[in-house]
Amino acid sequence: MMNLSYSRISFADIASKLQLDSEEDAEYIVAKAVRDSVIEANIEHDKGYMQSKDNMDVYSTREPQAAFHQRIAFCLDIHNQSIKAMRFPPKSYNKDLESAEERREREQQDMELAKEMADEDDDGFQ
Repeated sequence: MMNLSYSRISFADIASKLQLDSEEDAEYIVAKAVRDSVIEANIEHDKGYMQSKDNMDVYSTREPQAAFHQRIAFCLDIHNQSIKAMRFPPKSYNKDLESAEERREREQQDMELAKEMADEDDDGFQ
């Protein structure tokens, strides 16, 4: 967070604040942080300091709107895919199911079997 507090800070000051042994150690750490995009700064090797780049207000750009739009588009895409997945299968699925006439015949056979079983039970109690 030193890069937010200081616009320019010498390697000697960085070494003292971080309790490092030398300015070269501080320069190495700052160079690694700049290379890894942890901080945005320019290093002045010959002058012995780090110059922070100006932080621009990210909310004055379209970046937050674009990120929000991307998230909403992702959610809508998941929603649309789930709706498509819940749709009924194609007509070829129906060929495995019994027709209405077959169902009526099966129900009729079940009723006849139930009547026969009831008649047998009645005969057994007399």
